[in-house]
Amino acid sequence: MAAPRTAQILVASNRGPVSYALGEEGSLTAKRGGGGLVSGLSAIGPDAGAVWVCAALGDGDRQAARRAGTGHLDTADTGGQRVRMLDIAPDVFAAAYNGVANSVLWFVHHLLYQTPVEPVFDAESAAQWAAFETYNTAFADALAEEAAEGAVVLVQDYHLVLVPGLLRARRPDLRIGHFSHTPWAPPDYYRLLPDDMAEAVLRGILGGDRAAFLTERWAAAFADCCAVVLGAEIVRDGGEGGDSGGAATAVRFEGRETRLGVHGLGADAEFLRERSHAADVGERLTALRAQIGPDRKTIVRVDRTELSKNIVRGMLAYRRLLESHPEWRARVVHVAFAYPSRQDLAVYRDYTARVRAVADEINEEFGTADWQPVALHVKDDFARSLAAYRLADVALVNPIRDGMNLVAKEVPVVSERGCALVLSREAGAYAELGEDALVVNPYDVEATAAALDEALRMDDAERADRTRRLAAAATALPPRDWFLAQLRALEP
Repeated sequence: MAAPRTAQILVASNRGPVSYALGEEGSLTAKRGGGGLVSGLSAIGPDAGAVWVCAALGDGDRQAARRAGTGHLDTADTGGQRVRMLDIAPDVFAAAYNGVANSVLWFVHHLLYQTPVEPVFDAESAAQWAAFETYNTAFADALAEEAAEGAVVLVQDYHLVLVPGLLRARRPDLRIGHFSHTPWAPPDYYRLLPDDMAEAVLRGILGGDRAAFLTERWAAAFADCCAVVLGAEIVRDGGEGGDSGGAATAVRFEGRETRLGVHGLGADAEFLRERSHAADVGERLTALRAQIGPDRKTIVRVDRTELSKNIVRGMLAYRRLLESHPEWRARVVHVAFAYPSRQDLAVYRDYTARVRAVADEINEEFGTADWQPVALHVKDDFARSLAAYRLADVALVNPIRDGMNLVAKEVPVVSERGCALVLSREAGAYAELGEDALVVNPYDVEATAAALDEALRMDDAERADRTRRLAAAATALPPRDWFLAQLRALEP
């Protein structure tokens, strides 16, 4: 029996605001999450009639969804938020999530394929794509059941690119937006995808009233793909079609117009500044200072061991710094937090091993009895990350490609003495922070080493001035405002 159509505002995302751990004798322990969506939904208040639709990610989540019957979780576990968790078959979820979302769409948008040997699209790929369609259909069905007449639906990220089109077919009365948290591939690279898949993704997003992105660059790339792959018309500021006019503002296709938007997600300054001075952060800070040693500068990076984050080249640049500028030996420590990510995929396990190996090589080559050049930590610890932000002299953020990169925005907010930011021009954050960062080509190890040297030598006054400007730009659109801006943009 379908749930009543009562929700005025709906959010759809792969990961929800709560997760469950399955304990002994079947007990469930709920853990609430944070982030922009949680903050945004709390901002609209409990009377807004909002529902969050998400997927069960593990055994604990599936048990919670099953015990809820209709998938509507106990609001005691969700902080009062109405959440519907979908119990999608584990094999379907795995094929959709790992087989397509993380191994195909993520790789395309981050330009990660080694094209002489990959990708290879075959019968297995077709089966995984069918699972991806099933997974997206489950979300579309649930949203259609929950949404009141004329409701607003905010669909999040690359996992759910088919949902807007599927939902439009079911509920043409709804106002539907999709937000991409990743970069968007340029047309030539995007067309690595099989033609039917490439078209389906674009058609899916164009089923919405609005498609939003983190930067103008990613919105423009999406529009270009629509023009090249679908033959769609691009509407621009001051003109339509071709290269005339300014920025792309909408895409017209098959009698519909999908507006384009840009919302540069910022850091939550109030939360970060308060959380970074909690007792557990102070304890981590004391331990880090003891590990680093007195009177040494720090180059800090905090990342998941995600291929796009470019951790290995960052370490190679640090090694090159120690080779070319021996005066920094024993005077600087690279504090590298590389938290394991997607370890169920072999390529990520191999990359994590490579990060460890390079760190060990640097320590073996340059380390002394009282100086360890690289302080590598691989266990996820948010309090320790904030402690590193506080003591950072230099922040290294050098992704191959990144939708935004919130670390680049968080460090200037938390830094105590001011922090020079070495930033890849391929991070979405470059659009807002590039003027006050030391900007690098993420593939150029030699130039990155030179930028690290410049950052370490920057005088205190300049570093402090840059940090103030970086922090102001980084917090211009905090998570709550970012969410509400998407919501308002879909108002009639």
